[in-house]
Amino acid sequence: MNKIGKQTLLYKNKPCLLGGYAVVGPKEGQGNFGKYFQTVLKDDLFGENSYEAAESKMMQTSFYGAVDDAGIRNVDVDVFVAGDLMNQIVSSSFAARSFDVPYLGMFGACSTMAESMLVGAALVDGGFARIVACATASHFSSVEKQFRYPLELGTQRPPTSQWTVTAAGCSILSEHGSNIIVESSTIGKVVDWDVKDVNNMGAAMAPAAVETLKAHLSDMGRSPDEYDLILTGDLGKLGSEILFDLAEYNGIKLGNNYCDCGQMMYTNEQKTFMGGSGCGCIASVINSYVLSRMRKGELRNVLLIATGALMSTTSSQQGNSIPCIAHAVVLKRRD
Repeated sequence: MNKIGKQTLLYKNKPCLLGGYAVVGPKEGQGNFGKYFQTVLKDDLFGENSYEAAESKMMQTSFYGAVDDAGIRNVDVDVFVAGDLMNQIVSSSFAARSFDVPYLGMFGACSTMAESMLVGAALVDGGFARIVACATASHFSSVEKQFRYPLELGTQRPPTSQWTVTAAGCSILSEHGSNIIVESSTIGKVVDWDVKDVNNMGAAMAPAAVETLKAHLSDMGRSPDEYDLILTGDLGKLGSEILFDLAEYNGIKLGNNYCDCGQMMYTNEQKTFMGGSGCGCIASVINSYVLSRMRKGELRNVLLIATGALMSTTSSQQGNSIPCIAHAVVLKRRD
C-alpha cells in the first residue's frame, strides 16, 4: 500500500507540480506577496455584475493561466478537482462548465486546496489520470455576506477577526515534466474544541493543524527542521500563536521555517486585524510565491498544511461549535 501510518499517503510514482497560477484582488496585490502574484485585479468585480460571478471568473482565469504555465492545452487535462466556500460550491461548478473537462467538486472549507491536491496526486500516482488541475477560490465580498453580515450594514469587526482573501489558485499535477514533485500527503481528522465564535477562526482551526502536523511527522518519522518551509493556511496571527503553543505542548518545536499565509498576506498598514483567511489564501501563495521559489531552488522541501472550518451559516446561527480539519501536502524539488 502507498500508505504510511494511519493518515499519510506516499506517492511512489512521484506526480509532479507542472504549473500554477494565482489571481488576486487589489488589496492582496498591495500585500506582502504582491510581486509574486501573476494577475492582480484592478477592481473586485472583475468586470462582472456580482461578486459571486467575479469569484467564479477568477477560478476560470487561474485554470487557464495554470494550463498555459504548464505548457499544455485545456483538452490535456483529464480531471478538474476544485471547490470553494459558496453554497453548493457554485463558484467551482460554474467555472467547470466552461472547460469541457471531467470535474470532481471538493469541499474542505479553507483546506480545500490541500484536499484537491492530495486527491489529484492520488489520481495521477494510481494511473487514473495523466494530468489533473486542482483549484480553489474565495472572495471577500461573497464570503463575508454569506457567513457573517450584509456588507451594507458596515458592522464593526472584532479584533480577533480575519479578512477573507480575494484570490484564486490553480495547480497542474502531472505524471512527469517537472522537477517539483508531490511526495506525500496527510489526510486530516475532524477536530472540535468547542469554539463557537465565527470571528475567531484562528482559535477554532489551530488544534486541527497541530493534529495533522503531529500525525504527519509521526507517520513520516521526521522533525520540523527537515523542511525548508512549513506553511499553514490562514490561521492568522492569533491562530499561529496558538499553533506554536499547542505544538510545543505536544513535543514539536517549530522554528523560523514556519509561517502562515493568513498572517503574512497583508501588511500591518492594511489593518486586517489577525490577517487573511479564505481558501484562496494558501492556494494563491502556493501557486505564486512557493512555486516561484521552488523553481529557483530557493526552497526544496515544503510542508503545506491547509486548515478549514467545517461549519455553515445555519449551524453557526443555531449555536453549534465549529468542527475543523487540516490536510497536509509535501512538495519536493529534485535535481
